[in-house]
Amino acid sequence: MDIQEEKALRLQIVALIPRLRRFALGLTRNGPEADDVVQMALERAISKIHQFQPGTRLEAWLFRIVRTTWLDDRRRLARRPAESNEDAVNGFAGDSLPQTDTLDLRADLARALGTLTEDQRAVVLLVLVEGQSYDEASEILNVPTGTIMSRLSRARTTLMQALSEQGVRP
Repeated sequence: MDIQEEKALRLQIVALIPRLRRFALGLTRNGPEADDVVQMALERAISKIHQFQPGTRLEAWLFRIVRTTWLDDRRRLARRPAESNEDAVNGFAGDSLPQTDTLDLRADLARALGTLTEDQRAVVLLVLVEGQSYDEASEILNVPTGTIMSRLSRARTTLMQALSEQGVRP
């Protein structure tokens, strides 16, 4: 990889930082912890930029690094109490709603996301929030596509149940 290609790749990485942070926030449920995970992941990515295979999907490579970094960090540190999923669900609530309704919906979704298992939450964040395909999520999480589909199905059921218990109509 020449210097120009590496420079272009670094610019693409910078453009993906908000999505990486949203994904990390959904995984950690803690803003400062998500920032730390993204920072560590970016350090890993930049130090191993020569390992990126041109022609493959940069965002999948980075999402995988974020998830691996988070798992490594969880193993190393004792888990802190969860704060909120609110920032992670910004992609769920549409701009067509009045601001107060949007904020209420985001809070409801954040609480509902908290009812999911970590594996289900990762799939929901990748597929429903980040717009990854089942195959892309499968590659990022290193599980079969069928597993992605079943986790997403169970997650949707759990989310609908949690939202209905909160009085939110689909």
